[in-house]
Amino acid sequence: MGTKEHRKEGKKELSVAIISVSSTRTLETDESGAWIEKHAKKEGLNLVERRVVKDSEEDVRKAIRDIIRDHNADGIIVTGGTGIDRADVTIEAVKPMFRKELAAFGPIFARLSFDEIDSAAILSRSTAGIVFNTVVFAIPGSLAACKLACKSLIFPELGHVSKHARG
Repeated sequence: MGTKEHRKEGKKELSVAIISVSSTRTLETDESGAWIEKHAKKEGLNLVERRVVKDSEEDVRKAIRDIIRDHNADGIIVTGGTGIDRADVTIEAVKPMFRKELAAFGPIFARLSFDEIDSAAILSRSTAGIVFNTVVFAIPGSLAACKLACKSLIFPELGHVSKHARG
């Protein structure tokens, strides 16, 4: 079966959650999370939760576990904390949770970023993987990066990936 057929058979009613990782943003000032929420709804996705957590590995892991336990979300988009600053711990928090890693997500996102921001794309540490039966995407917190990741990769493939993750 080809990709088009797999996409057609992908889950149609999808639930997502958004976790913004930041020590400075709040729900009211989180422009990237607000954009993802608005556009997820435009895509027909059911938003089950949106929250901001501090730059802490344990806080990020706890938020992911809580959302999966409480909502059994098909997808979780974690935005922020993917850089190389000392405080950026999102990747260190999520990667050990992966049952399976979507190894192509990071390189493809970096390639798309390169087209927009040139060599600064080497700082990209985006990743995605399966935690329990939920696909988790970890993307940068900048609005431009969120738009790029969601429009180009996450929204088009969430149903397809979720179908496979849930087996």
